[in-house]
Amino acid sequence: MSLKASIAKPYAQRVTSAVMRRAMDPVATQHAVLRALLRHGAGTVFSREHRLHEVRTMADLWQAVPLRDYEGFRPYIDRIVAGEADVLWPGRPLYLCKTSGTTSGAKYIPITRHSLPNHIGSARRALLAYIAHSGRADFVDGKMIFLQGSPVLDRKGVIPMGRLSGIVANHVPAYLLKNRLPSFATNSIPDWETKVEAIVEETMGQDLRLISGIPAWVQMYFERLLARTGRATVKELFPHFSLFVYGGVNYAPYRSRMEALIGGSVPSVELFPASEGFIAYQDRSNEEDLLLVLDSGICFGFVPMQGADRGPRSIGEVELNTQYALVLYTNAGLWGYEIGDTVKFTSLTPPRIKVTGRTRHFTSAFGEHVIAEEVEGALKDAIAAVPCEVAEFTVAPQTAPSDGLPFHEWHIEFAVPPADMVRFAAAMDDALQKRNPYYKDLIVGKVLRPLVLRPLPRGSFVAWMKARGMNDAQSKVPRLANDRRYVDGLG
Repeated sequence: MSLKASIAKPYAQRVTSAVMRRAMDPVATQHAVLRALLRHGAGTVFSREHRLHEVRTMADLWQAVPLRDYEGFRPYIDRIVAGEADVLWPGRPLYLCKTSGTTSGAKYIPITRHSLPNHIGSARRALLAYIAHSGRADFVDGKMIFLQGSPVLDRKGVIPMGRLSGIVANHVPAYLLKNRLPSFATNSIPDWETKVEAIVEETMGQDLRLISGIPAWVQMYFERLLARTGRATVKELFPHFSLFVYGGVNYAPYRSRMEALIGGSVPSVELFPASEGFIAYQDRSNEEDLLLVLDSGICFGFVPMQGADRGPRSIGEVELNTQYALVLYTNAGLWGYEIGDTVKFTSLTPPRIKVTGRTRHFTSAFGEHVIAEEVEGALKDAIAAVPCEVAEFTVAPQTAPSDGLPFHEWHIEFAVPPADMVRFAAAMDDALQKRNPYYKDLIVGKVLRPLVLRPLPRGSFVAWMKARGMNDAQSKVPRLANDRRYVDGLG
């Protein structure tokens, strides 16, 4: 064992133990964050307008600050872009993080000197938690590749602007620079397809041990790598590859294809990063739920997705296995920000969650309200019943077919198709009915017919995303919608 790995283990234990102590007292931890937010946020335009100096408790905060999505914050962001200081947070942001909005087009999320450590430090915590829990630190001795956005930044007004991963790439700790791939020059290539070929060239022959990125883009990198080298599996090229770090989407639909490319299973760590803040990470290698980041500049609110009382809940008021929409109060100046993700708690002490979908990404053309967690689970069950490898997929309703009853239409790009498409589609529909009783009632009541599967040629989703300017390492295919805006142009 190297000196670096030997040092990493006790250090990981100390950091992880300290994090867990604060997580085991979530109410006090979140109250401390609230006090810090109110103290630092005083004197801003937003604070004066909402009388934040009078806020003492989370209940006070709910009363003082109405919930907003990005459109509600746009007037404040416009003032920041125009050069005004002390709008949402003291001074001006260090960066504006550009991200794609569901309804708002491009969004520009502030990152401040107070909020930047949340993005960088939380990812570091996740790796240390893996070391502490698994006892494995060998990946620190080899190369690590991070598939991410370009670190070359533009400007929005007077403020540097870029994708979150590109911004973070400008703050790589010195101790990681020698281990990190790709190079700054390769990482700066704007076109993804050109960039992935350069990454393949740069990484061949390296002792690659950790790979991080959105599964769909890592999958493409693996496919190009194997095609270029003629090897059968990634493990043949990188025998010490021992950790896959991912975020942004559920890994389950990609797992069978990824493991076929890798040549077996590899331990993985799931992250829940967002432009608005780093929300949670997988802190136990044998469990799939995620530990909320409670002590790093974000105060959380949770809005029940069902029931008559839709007011926000604090961390001390949530319940297990209830769907909540996430609301953030952050040291980037986002007050009562509806991020658009839904979660449910699997544990309260410490608070751990599972991401269940997006508030705007669901299919409910007939009141069924099918969510991402359900379609991803149905696909996973169908793959187990009728083996195949899925590259990408999305679901949309067909409410006005040329004949017959309406249906849910699944557009799936297979890497390896199932031997029996009809049986595979039936397995998905049966699994979805088991997960969603409202969907089952519509099928049984002959309001909907069973789902219709539309297999797509390889490369369909990449071409679709490229045509929409989403051809970069941070873009994700929406899992489902309540209309057909995502499936138009596919195939």
